[in-house]
Amino acid sequence: MALDVARLKAEFPLLEREINGNPIVYLDSASTSQKPFAVLDAMDHAYRHHYANVHRGVYEIAELATAEFEKARRKVATFIGASDWRELVFVRNATEAINLVAYTWARANLGAGDAIVLTHMEHHANVVPWQMLANERGVELRWIPMTPEFTLDLSDLDTLLDGAKLLCVSAMSNVLGTINPVRELVAAAHAHGALALIDACQYIPHIATNVAEWDADFVAFSAHKLCGPSGIGALWARLELLEAMPPFLGGGEMIRDVRLDYFTTNDVPWKFEAGTPAIVEAIGFGAAIDYLESIGMAEIRDHEIKLTEYALDALDNEFGDRLKIYGPADIAIRGGAISFLFDGIHAHDVTQVLDQDGVCVRAGHHCAKPLMRQLGVPATSRASFYMYNDEHDVDCLVKALIRAEQFFAL
Repeated sequence: MALDVARLKAEFPLLEREINGNPIVYLDSASTSQKPFAVLDAMDHAYRHHYANVHRGVYEIAELATAEFEKARRKVATFIGASDWRELVFVRNATEAINLVAYTWARANLGAGDAIVLTHMEHHANVVPWQMLANERGVELRWIPMTPEFTLDLSDLDTLLDGAKLLCVSAMSNVLGTINPVRELVAAAHAHGALALIDACQYIPHIATNVAEWDADFVAFSAHKLCGPSGIGALWARLELLEAMPPFLGGGEMIRDVRLDYFTTNDVPWKFEAGTPAIVEAIGFGAAIDYLESIGMAEIRDHEIKLTEYALDALDNEFGDRLKIYGPADIAIRGGAISFLFDGIHAHDVTQVLDQDGVCVRAGHHCAKPLMRQLGVPATSRASFYMYNDEHDVDCLVKALIRAEQFFAL
């Protein structure tokens, strides 16, 4: 069933804004999504009616806060197909989730001579923690290259995985929109005795996800890209791995007992949640899950496929070879992020002109400088879509790009 985008837009208060007298056209959801009233209201209600610290007080509002906090954990775990809610650890964001794995599992299990396999598509958050580990421990980093069609070149995958201990891969590129074959990659990693970590930041907000079907070992994602608040994300990991991993941070909540000469850790997942957590943000995270489920992930994906196809056709029809688009031509293996570049016009300049028309797109390296170097460009402009975008938004983008091209032709 087609989404009623007009109704959805009305549920996101920021989309009612105007910029320079123009209705805002928000096309930067790959960076962060807008927040519906359902999420804002849930967080406001929590602050107004039962805000207290969790897992500590036995008075009524503290118990209510704890119940809502843990209810949110179960909602998120169920949403991604986790078999056990204890496998879901709340963190600040996906970057912290990946660093948690790097500082706990990796430093407990990897040393000089061990190898980690990455891809040329990775966000800095799934590169830098492993470079830090390599510098510290002498771990080898290997790279899966990219084809001219902007997909992963898996022709040498077995060689790259030979002797490797970990595969780290994005489920969907934040620059190219490429949807990578996660299940195939995880199976290949396991066949070589390696574990698999999936950066699912761009994937989970747009496509129904089942981590059990992926058979992954670690999955990182953030709330703010799926209509939830910033400041909270999640690490999903297999329970036996979490139980074996050392704690990440020390302090309150992650302990069971502390003596002068030793401490013991709390159960999973609280073992990895030191200190007062993002209580209201977790409740907002749960409300965002409720909101997405009320719309339907299949419906969101279907809408975005049609909208991305419309956008690619519109850009090609208007600009042809004058506008370079980076990403797969096959709409079935790409998400709603479209990176583009006019020949001879810097991405930042284009974006500033678009902003005058109220069209919000991202310009820069998108926290993926290694990928930019593979593409041979310093930056791109990127328009990225979500459920609250429609063909009118694409038309506004095209009109603004026409004006930008004309402006820089003067």
